[in-house]
Amino acid sequence: MKSADLPPQGTAVRHRHVDLDGVQVFLREAGPRGAPVLLLPHGYPCSSYEFRHLMPALADRWHLVAPDFPGCGYSDTPEQFRYDFDGYADFLDRLMQHLGLPRFALYLHDFGSQIGLRLAMAKPERITALVIQNGDIYEDVLGPKYGPLLAYFRDPTPEAKAQLGEAISEAGFKEEFLNDVGADMAALIPPDLWTLHWSLMTPRRRQIALDVIAGLKDNVAWFPRYQAYLRDHQPPTLIVWGPKDGYMPEPSARAYLRDLPAAELHLLDGGHWLLETHLDEVTRLMRDFLGRTLG
Repeated sequence: MKSADLPPQGTAVRHRHVDLDGVQVFLREAGPRGAPVLLLPHGYPCSSYEFRHLMPALADRWHLVAPDFPGCGYSDTPEQFRYDFDGYADFLDRLMQHLGLPRFALYLHDFGSQIGLRLAMAKPERITALVIQNGDIYEDVLGPKYGPLLAYFRDPTPEAKAQLGEAISEAGFKEEFLNDVGADMAALIPPDLWTLHWSLMTPRRRQIALDVIAGLKDNVAWFPRYQAYLRDHQPPTLIVWGPKDGYMPEPSARAYLRDLPAAELHLLDGGHWLLETHLDEVTRLMRDFLGRTLG
């Protein structure tokens, strides 16, 4: 292999556990200390694994941090933890303080978008920029896959909640990761995603996931508050979006421009998991944006 084919030095991802108030938190970290920081909260039903390729692609210039939330991936599943969006946002805040990283940009994807925005709302002075990728905060443009959830929101009976729980299965995880893309694009999405993450589920984790999914009903009421944060603070924002997404189609991306008219919007020919199918395009856009915004 010629030297020109080798990745830049110092781009390797480091894997470790950190003790955060007695909870063992699994962490992927890359890039030099002292460089501008990018925090990468993961989505459902994934873990920091979703950033395994993005991190080395950016680590020559930026410091990237991707934790597994408690109850996910390789982190502990403590009983004394608040498994909702406020609890996860507080977790991110405490983790970044523990790591000595007071200011950072946020990658907002899937349910990590709402968790990240709650952190941003609580600590706006700590947020340097946003990268938004298929994260929904506009109720009027939700896609058709939200149908079962919206039906539950209208009638949140125990029986309806139990029906939601039927999707927390290996087949349900596969459906979440493939999510309406065509066969050619599905071939780019590795089955490791659903087999790995399903293998890490336990009965307790299934209950946590069900409660978080059911809790999306209350989260929708937060949508106007997320929008107000964006409108009031106008953080520098890059939007990279896969419109082939049954939950968050193209109008879900364009809706952000209502509150962030200066945001940079790029619609790629992909779906919900762009880092699996369009990594090179996302990396190129992020390098350009982060270079201009963070240095």
